[in-house]
Amino acid sequence: MLAAVMAGVTAVGLAASDRESGGLQDRTARTEARVTKNPLHGNADAIRDGGTKFRSRCAGCHGPDARGYIGPDITGLWASGDSDERIFGIVRRGVPGTEMTPADPLRVPDREIWQILAYLATLRAAPSTPSSGDAQNGEQIFRANCSSCHMVNGRGGQLGPDLSRVGSGRPRAVLLNKIRGRSDNVRPGYEAVTLVTRDGQRIRGVKKNEDEFSIQIVDMRERLQGYLKANLTEILTEPRTVMPAYSAGQLNDRALDDLLQYLGTLRRTDSERR
Repeated sequence: MLAAVMAGVTAVGLAASDRESGGLQDRTARTEARVTKNPLHGNADAIRDGGTKFRSRCAGCHGPDARGYIGPDITGLWASGDSDERIFGIVRRGVPGTEMTPADPLRVPDREIWQILAYLATLRAAPSTPSSGDAQNGEQIFRANCSSCHMVNGRGGQLGPDLSRVGSGRPRAVLLNKIRGRSDNVRPGYEAVTLVTRDGQRIRGVKKNEDEFSIQIVDMRERLQGYLKANLTEILTEPRTVMPAYSAGQLNDRALDDLLQYLGTLRRTDSERR
């Protein structure tokens, strides 16, 4: 009887060992299958096809020359120390909190991403311009004028987008035009809207959700509010955000330069880089 029990224990132990060994082999295989270098680097056909895909899928944000438009300049990724593997991961997984959405593997196979990266690797990085402005003073300007609506590293308001990594997501010129009110680009989820109630009250805020019968907004006091459309006489959607334009009289060029210098320091953290 004891021998039978011991035989059973041994069989179970061997089976568990086999499962653990098999699991280890699977994990090892997955690790070995991980691609760290672009397999299409320098391939003329891949570069040509990657350029075509970039212009149709990426240029709307990064510009036709990849030097930035709504999104950042991406001509100098490798020069800044990024690896093929990391850049591939950004394209595949996207960047949370930005317009950089994940590339669905069912629609965008790995090969197409590698083609685009092969094309980008052929582009010459845009010449760097000397930075100017006092970032320390720019942070003080930000705290006084912007933090009531924008959060940075967990501190600030939520009426506008989180700017914790805006320095890596927006070119300086785009930020300048936004602050001066010369940009009509509106990030999805931050469209300005004014609701008019039946008693004539006007409620302005940021539209968050809407269906056939109701609308949900965050009002200017950062309160999430829901309204039945039956109780409204008008819903006025504005082609802009609730962010005010700052003229030179409100924010002079030197102060703006300091603010832009500070915003440029807001980039990914060391843990995100790893």
